[in-house]
Amino acid sequence: MKKSLILVWICLISAGSHAQLIRKYSNEFLTIGAGARGLAMSGAVTASTEGTEAGYWNPAGMLHGDFLYDAALMHASWFASIANFDYLSLAFSPAESPYRFGVSLFRFAIDDIQNTLNLVDQEGQVDYGRITRFSAADYALMAHFAMPVTGVENLQLGFNTKLIYRNIGPFANAFGFGFDVGVAYRPGNWQLSAVVRDATTTFNAWFINEDQLKEAFEQTGNEMPEENIELTPPVLTLGVARRFALSPDFGLLTEVNTSLLGGPQAGVNFGTVLTLNPSIGLEADYREWVYLRFGAGRFQKTTTFNGGEHWLFSPSMGLGLQFGRLKIDYALTNLVSFESALISHVFSLRMQFVRK
Repeated sequence: MKKSLILVWICLISAGSHAQLIRKYSNEFLTIGAGARGLAMSGAVTASTEGTEAGYWNPAGMLHGDFLYDAALMHASWFASIANFDYLSLAFSPAESPYRFGVSLFRFAIDDIQNTLNLVDQEGQVDYGRITRFSAADYALMAHFAMPVTGVENLQLGFNTKLIYRNIGPFANAFGFGFDVGVAYRPGNWQLSAVVRDATTTFNAWFINEDQLKEAFEQTGNEMPEENIELTPPVLTLGVARRFALSPDFGLLTEVNTSLLGGPQAGVNFGTVLTLNPSIGLEADYREWVYLRFGAGRFQKTTTFNGGEHWLFSPSMGLGLQFGRLKIDYALTNLVSFESALISHVFSLRMQFVRK
């Protein structure tokens, strides 16, 4: 009984214990990324992203790329496929219109969790037939819109509207809503970007099913979690990229991004006021057909056991192949922690359709 309660409590801890909380790491499943290209470059793609994947990284980037429809999908898993992340996206470019539209669906889940809260029957006997299973899953539906800025050449503006649903089996669920805003500016070979995620402070409203938990929590002396509003504060990400033509056959794209967060968080801290999360990405290509990518991100200073300090970061790398309008991307990356030896193999597909 106690072991089962611990598992449920871990799932419910994100629901908090106060009426309204600003969470440092709320809706973290939406920080994983979209597309193996971006993950291979440690997320340093907000300035160079284009097409349907730009809907996640920087919606203004959807205006770049020649397509009628642009579709992408990705699957990632880790911990021996215990946790799974899926992404599906579609962008549309209407004829004779300067605007572009898109929609993306995200799902992060741990499925098939055993619920043993009712393992012992009313007579005190263990009955394995009373074991049920549930999923802890997070969903997000994003609608994307991009438009050029009238009167300013090479300047684009994009918006995201996102609906969030989080579910912890029969025990709790949450509903959320928020906005992102992105700007892209590409003068010559330079590519500049600014993205504000959760621009209006995204919220999640949690609802706890006390009927499922009250008896077990009272028997073990634990307090019931309270329903609350969980807030996700805004984050500003700035990016700059440039592509170099090394020869008629070879090119190199370099990009640097940094996210600015308020208060002390994981990253490069400037006192207790500001935290930076820098990332670096490189993409070498051969005739824009074969791509080799590298990235470094999640820089953080840590304290060693002997009292010293050292810097940690998460490297990543990947490959890309383009066959006409079909793009196949692969990323080898660490999606879990700085020092973990666990790595993830991420694949994504992207297909563009053009007008005849």
